Amino acid sequence: MKNKILVRSFFVVAIIVLASSFIYLPYYVSKPGMAKELEPIIEVENGTEGEGSFMLTTVRMGKANIYSYLAAKLSKYQTIHPVEDIRREDESDKEYNLRQLHLMDSSKITAIEVAYSHADIPIDYHYKGVYVLSIMEGMPAEGKINPGDRITKVDGEAFESSKQFIELVSKKKEGEAVRLTFERDEKIKETELVLEVLPQTGKAGVGITLVDDKEIKVDPKVDIDSSEIGGPSAGFMFSLEIYNQLIDEDLTRGYEVAGTGTIAADGTIGRIGGIEQKIVAADKAGADIFFAPNENGADDSNYRGAVETAEDIGTEMKIVPVDTFDEAIDYLMLLEDK
Repeated sequence: MKNKILVRSFFVVAIIVLASSFIYLPYYVSKPGMAKELEPIIEVENGTEGEGSFMLTTVRMGKANIYSYLAAKLSKYQTIHPVEDIRREDESDKEYNLRQLHLMDSSKITAIEVAYSHADIPIDYHYKGVYVLSIMEGMPAEGKINPGDRITKVDGEAFESSKQFIELVSKKKEGEAVRLTFERDEKIKETELVLEVLPQTGKAGVGITLVDDKEIKVDPKVDIDSSEIGGPSAGFMFSLEIYNQLIDEDLTRGYEVAGTGTIAADGTIGRIGGIEQKIVAADKAGADIFFAPNENGADDSNYRGAVETAEDIGTEMKIVPVDTFDEAIDYLMLLEDK
């Protein structure tokens, strides 16, 4: 009898624990992710191979339940974020994920631009319309246009950029109708919307947040498999790996080179989140060198945060501050072979 009671009690507790793990708190938890070699996921046609590796670094991010929240409280390199610090106001999970994927796609395009431009190789573009990131609640597009749709025409007129889309729509006034042609699930659809004044701008519109949807064309071709990665913070390391495959000289010099940072078309390296957690991930992966955004020497720069974490965990990994793609290349060119 006593054993039956113990077994029942165990199952009751197990069910409570399991059920409570699906109750999410209004927080996200981030923790060290991985340092991933880029050569297997970036392929330049007929590109060269390096003796060492360039590695991107990631942060694992997820919704907090009571257990992950408590674990983060007790862990030095796990961070708790209020939901409003991660997602925009009224942004759904789907819209957030789409935004992260778009940021990744944009960072890939910019990385290709930087690498090919530095190698003096021509670049061309194919514009596919505008990509819908989110829908404003209570506005005309709600229920008719979805995040992820690609809008290709306004009143039957094709356009090539978000700027042109806005120019076409802005010709109309509040209360007038606009016909949008869009692609969803590889099918072409149309919808008619009546323009309303947008609270954010005071101008007539349909209530969507959009970005350019363009494809970059280069020769030799390059393929980047980023299906498991979101956000813009791998852009800088993408550009290094692409450039290294384009040139004959091996910039890795046999080292394991990790790093992080956004990349702009002019080669400027930008700030990212989770630098401390990325240092931990790179150290565990055995990186020799870590490039960190210097932010022109700002007191709270990623570089300073990276140095503090490196000292705290006792890594032998060398932390290198960089502001531009050119600075990183200059540093690598002066390295002696490992």
